[in-house]
Amino acid sequence: MMLRKNLALKLFITVIAASLLVGCNKTRNYKDSSRATGWKLNAKEGGFQYDPKTKEQETGPGLVFVEGGTFTMGRVQDDPMHDWNNSPNQQHVQSFYMDETEVTNLMYLEYLDWLKKVFPPSDENYRKIYEGAVPDTLVWRNRLGFNEVMTNNYLRHPAYAEYPVVGVSWIQAVEFSNWRTDRVNEMVLETNGITSRNARYDVEPGETFNTETYLNAPTLTYGGNDSITRGGKKSESIAKRSKDSTNLYVGREDGLLMPSYRLPTETEWEYAALGLVGLRNYNVYRGKKKYPWEGQYTRSGKRRSRGDQMANFKQGDGDYGGIAGWSDDGADITAQVKSYEPNDFGLYDMAGNVAEWVADVYRPIVDDDFNDFNYYRGNVYTKNAIGEDGKVKVVTMDSIVYDTLSNGKIVARNLPGEILQVPVDENETYLRTNFSESDNRDYRDGDKRSSRYYQSFSDDESESGEGKKRMYNSPIQKVYADSLGELDRQYDKSSNRTTLVNNEVRVYKGGSWRDRDYWLDPAQRRYFPQDMATDYIGFRCAMSRVGSKSKKGKRPRN
Repeated sequence: MMLRKNLALKLFITVIAASLLVGCNKTRNYKDSSRATGWKLNAKEGGFQYDPKTKEQETGPGLVFVEGGTFTMGRVQDDPMHDWNNSPNQQHVQSFYMDETEVTNLMYLEYLDWLKKVFPPSDENYRKIYEGAVPDTLVWRNRLGFNEVMTNNYLRHPAYAEYPVVGVSWIQAVEFSNWRTDRVNEMVLETNGITSRNARYDVEPGETFNTETYLNAPTLTYGGNDSITRGGKKSESIAKRSKDSTNLYVGREDGLLMPSYRLPTETEWEYAALGLVGLRNYNVYRGKKKYPWEGQYTRSGKRRSRGDQMANFKQGDGDYGGIAGWSDDGADITAQVKSYEPNDFGLYDMAGNVAEWVADVYRPIVDDDFNDFNYYRGNVYTKNAIGEDGKVKVVTMDSIVYDTLSNGKIVARNLPGEILQVPVDENETYLRTNFSESDNRDYRDGDKRSSRYYQSFSDDESESGEGKKRMYNSPIQKVYADSLGELDRQYDKSSNRTTLVNNEVRVYKGGSWRDRDYWLDPAQRRYFPQDMATDYIGFRCAMSRVGSKSKKGKRPRN
């Protein structure tokens, strides 16, 4: 009898414990209430307004999704050039988006057309804005070559509309990316009824739309013209869509506006070019893949295209595309985009056609000892300038800042409608451990502490010192503009310079129509001054991804 009671008691305790365990493991549904306070969300009485539905980031115009991951960055194969600037190292890249093709002449001409309409070059006040954005068409000239047909036609003739734009400096590529961001988000707001229809065509030169201005000071967008930003008769629908206290404007929490278009980092570009998503084996993971396509050769092995080149590049001395009737790459200079098969990410011409600017400042090493996640050298941290009235300072026609580049070209550093940016100061850096100053381009490789002359390091280089107090003894070109706009160009005539590396040279990746197949390897890296251009360097844009790593959604629970 006692044995039965003990068994019953044990069974009762086991059932109670199991029920408590199930209750503890049961996940509460916080769809309509706060996980922090338990308060009801989106309550009419004034609860926190939040849309619990997960919004997938929209893919911007021209972009394809690149799921991030781990890969071996750098060159694993033999290095006959002995550059020693791309030693293999393991890096991880977050997911992002990238243009499926290089930026074409047609895309860039749309940018120039917009600048011409908003800032007419016939007006002396705006002339330098347009001139600073025009590509250098003289890059096609050669002292011993007849290339005037490209000089006169390549940028503007419709026959070259879908060819990659060249003659664009790194600085110009960045400005195009900024412009593209604003035009895309401007269209997003109009499509969703936030701004009035065709407002983008009615702006004055000092009232152009800027994404960051809209997010930080929407009342100053379009020059503070409420009749445009409020959408006129559509104000009721705006109030229903908006989640902020003004009931007028859209913020980041609405998930409508896209992140910025920008140049890809070197790590992103190399990862995207390799297209590792299509191959799952150990050798590929360890960096054994040589080209954006599968295989160790530049010619196709498929039956229908056997023997054809997989990219547009220089195949030998004087051989830019084969003989008449037997052209195996279909081009001599650049080729129309999408002329060759894409890689496994859906990206075209990640080898050949034109080399491409990336965002990074060049250094001979990739400092993976310090960082192996989203590696990038070139951070210059800024913040919004705040006026005496406590509001952000928006650039007007009278406050445009122009830069005189080392080659004498003048470009606009900012455009009307943008928020004026200033370097971060001690208010942002005090007692921080992750960064201590605004400009980090030469951190651990070019700054004072990384120089062998650290004890005698000086910011002011004496003429007699010939650069001994700088880690990278590069030429110092000086250009000054007088009150009449005349340029005084002071060329560095020193014979003691030892390198071209400094904080104004940028990495470019990928082979071009002028390069041999050695440069088609995505691991190869070269550099060029950021304010100069060539006939073989173009660019494409990228965009960061917000939210989940994969488009497949959340990882399922086991």
